Amino acid sequence: MKTASINAFGSPDAVVIGQRPVRATNPGEVLVRVQAASVNPLDVKMIAGHMQQVFPVKLPYVPGTDFSGVIESVGAEVTAVKPGDRVVGRTTPNAGGAFAQTVVVAVDDVCIIPADMSAEQAAALPTAFGTAQQALFDFGQLKRGQRVLIHAAAGGVGSMAVQLARQAGAYVVATASARNTDLVKSLGADEVIDYRTQDFATTRDIDLVLDTVGGDTLAKSWSVLRAGGRIATLVEFEIKSTNGHHGEFIFFASASPFLPRATHMFQVGHLQVITDSVFPLEEARSALEKVATGHACGKVLIRVDN
Repeated sequence: MKTASINAFGSPDAVVIGQRPVRATNPGEVLVRVQAASVNPLDVKMIAGHMQQVFPVKLPYVPGTDFSGVIESVGAEVTAVKPGDRVVGRTTPNAGGAFAQTVVVAVDDVCIIPADMSAEQAAALPTAFGTAQQALFDFGQLKRGQRVLIHAAAGGVGSMAVQLARQAGAYVVATASARNTDLVKSLGADEVIDYRTQDFATTRDIDLVLDTVGGDTLAKSWSVLRAGGRIATLVEFEIKSTNGHHGEFIFFASASPFLPRATHMFQVGHLQVITDSVFPLEEARSALEKVATGHACGKVLIRVDN
């Protein structure tokens, strides 16, 4: 099968297109013919070798966790899905494997997708939706009537978080560039702050901040919190609670608990999937470089031509 893989850690330039054998399925696994894969900031970090202490991998390594496709074959103990079913799923970062024509995963890690959902829309869901859900509700304990500040609200996680927070009845303040203001408002933001020309630090009485940027943005975010407020960060591993405020790095582990809800929300028209761009597998380097800029609007995706 064709893959985009690395033989050494480095920049996206380290990615090469090549061939690898298809792995046989174990009894509880399925073989999926990949149609689309989502590119996440974590993939860039994995390729750079920055995650070796958390997610150690052996080289050569095929990056990518989020995928959608069609079940090709199933293990002897699998009954929940069958060959021909369209599914979405997520592998562990250690395993990777989504930037390839096929991937083998545990059957519990896939979810059947609606007929009206495209492969690209499905592949965009696992990490972005699951991370937003975990940050807002599992850690953030966001409730109706509370105020949430979502940074980089036009990004993959941010665009999901705006929709989930609004549907939960929260008042949503978002940061984005001027060109994405209308988009973010259409997703449900009550206020949009242009981070290039306006200072979000003038905002007050925020119950929860979702930080996808880190650095100065995270440092300034403490000042907007009300007493007992929380910051969920996707960037800073060593965030520490301070002055009665709570901070936590969101360590996203598994999409499986969230995928049924995500696909249902899409099916009933309660979830938009924002796509920045779609690259063929042969241009996986370009897809990773786009994500590495930190300025993608929605999700960057790889289309796998089988």
